[in-house]
Amino acid sequence: MYEQAFKNIDDTLWKDAGCSSELDYIEQTSWVLFLKYLDDYESDKEVAAQLNGATYQRIIDGSFRWSEWACPKRSDGALDHNVAVTGDDLRDFVNLQLFPHLAGFKQSADNPKTIEYKIGEVFSELRNKLQSGYALREVLNKIDELKFLSNDDKHELSSLYEDKIKNMGNAGKNGGEYYTPRPLIKAIVEVVNPRIGEKVYDGAVGSAGFLCEAYSWMRQSKELTAAEYELLQRDTFFGKEKKSLAYVIGIMNMILHGVETPNIVHTNTLSENLADVQQKDRVEVVLANPPFGGKERVEVQQNFPVKTGETAYLFLQHFIKMLKVGGRAGVVIKNTFLSNTDNASIALRKQLLEECNVTAILDMPGGTFIGAGVKTVVLFFEKGQPTDHVWYYQLNVGRNMGKTNPLNESDMAEFVQMAKAQLESDNSWLVDIADINTETWDLTVNNPNRVEEVDNRTPQEIIAEIEELDAQAAEALKAIKELL
Repeated sequence: MYEQAFKNIDDTLWKDAGCSSELDYIEQTSWVLFLKYLDDYESDKEVAAQLNGATYQRIIDGSFRWSEWACPKRSDGALDHNVAVTGDDLRDFVNLQLFPHLAGFKQSADNPKTIEYKIGEVFSELRNKLQSGYALREVLNKIDELKFLSNDDKHELSSLYEDKIKNMGNAGKNGGEYYTPRPLIKAIVEVVNPRIGEKVYDGAVGSAGFLCEAYSWMRQSKELTAAEYELLQRDTFFGKEKKSLAYVIGIMNMILHGVETPNIVHTNTLSENLADVQQKDRVEVVLANPPFGGKERVEVQQNFPVKTGETAYLFLQHFIKMLKVGGRAGVVIKNTFLSNTDNASIALRKQLLEECNVTAILDMPGGTFIGAGVKTVVLFFEKGQPTDHVWYYQLNVGRNMGKTNPLNESDMAEFVQMAKAQLESDNSWLVDIADINTETWDLTVNNPNRVEEVDNRTPQEIIAEIEELDAQAAEALKAIKELL
C-alpha cells in the first residue's frame, strides 16, 4: 500500500540537487515523516480528549501545524492549492521559520523524556537539504498519504523504513555503521530473552534495531495488562547515540515499531565517567553492536579503568558497569578481541571472565556485515559470577554471504535452538576456563570438531565472489573520490 509512496519520495529526492546519497534520502524522509506522525498522534489525542469531555492542548499548533503549512485541505479532503505554499516560499518557511520554532522546544521542555524535548532535539540537529521548494511540495504530498492510525499502518511503515535503513547500510561509506542485520538481532534478543519489568539498554543505539526487536519480543511474550503495556512504552527501553542522523533515525524507527516516546538521549556515551554510574542507572539487559575500529581521545579514555583508544573496548567496559548483578547481555564485537595480545585486550578479557559468566560466544562468518570487511563474534554474558566454561557456536551458513545473499533468519535457527541447552555438535563445543592460559586469557575460536576446512566452491562461485569484491572495492573508491 505504502511502498509506491516511498519509492516516489526517493525518486523526488534523487532529482533534487541537495540530496546525493541514501543517507540524505533517509534523513530528509525522516524529518517529514516525524512531523506527519506527530500530527496524526496529536489528532488521536484530540479526539480522545473530546470523547472524555476534555480539551487537548496541541504541542505543534497555529501556522506550524501540519494542516496549516504542509497540506491544507479543502472541504472535500483534497489539497487546497490556493492556500498551500510551494516553491521558494515553502522552502524559506521551512528553513527560516519552521525549523527554528521546533528547535526551540528543546529549551522550553520540562525534561528530556518528553515528546517536546525530542522534537526540539531532532530539529536542532537536522536541516532541510531540499533545495527546490517544488520538490519539497512533492515530498509533503506523498507523505501526507501515509497514516499512523492503525497497527497495520504502523507495521507496514516500519517494514518500509527498515528497508530504507538497510539500503543506507548497504550504500557503504558511513551508512553501514547504522545497520546490524535484523536476523542476527532477532537471534540475540531471543537468546537473551528480555522480560516484562526489565530495563533494556543500548549505549550505541544507531538505528535502534536492538531496542525495536526487544520491544516486539516483549510485546508478544504474553497478554499484557494495561500497566505492563504502559511500562513498555515509558520505562523499559533506553538508548544513547552520539551521531545526529542516527539519533533521529533511531527515534523514528522506534516510533514506527510502536514506542510513542522513545527514551533515546543524544550524547557521547563514552564521555561519561564509569565511576559516576550508580545503582539506579543500572539495567537488567544490554543489547548492542558498538562501533568498532574507532579511536577515542586520551581524555575520553580517562573515564575507564582499562585505557584504550579502541571504541568497542570502551563500550564493553561501559556495558559491564551498566548491568545489575544478574543482568544479561548480548554484544557484537570484532573477533580479534578474543585473541589480541595487547595489554588492554588481555586486561579486558580477564575482567569479563572474572566479573561475568560468559555463557556463549557466537562466531559469525565473513560477509555478515555487508561492506564492513571484518569478522565478528557475539558475546553473551551474565554479570555477578565468574565464568566456569564457555559454549562456542560457529555459524556455518554453507555459502558466501554478501549484498545479494545476506544473512537470513533460517541461518540463525539452529544456533537459537541449541543455545538454550548449550548442546555440542559439529558447530558447537564447550571450553573449560580452567584450561585456558591465564596470562593471555585467550578466547580464540578454535573448533575441535573441524580438523581441516575444504573449499567446495565451484569455479563459478569463486568468480562470482571475486566480482562482488571488485564491485565493493569500486564503490569504496567512488566514495573516497566523493569525499576528496
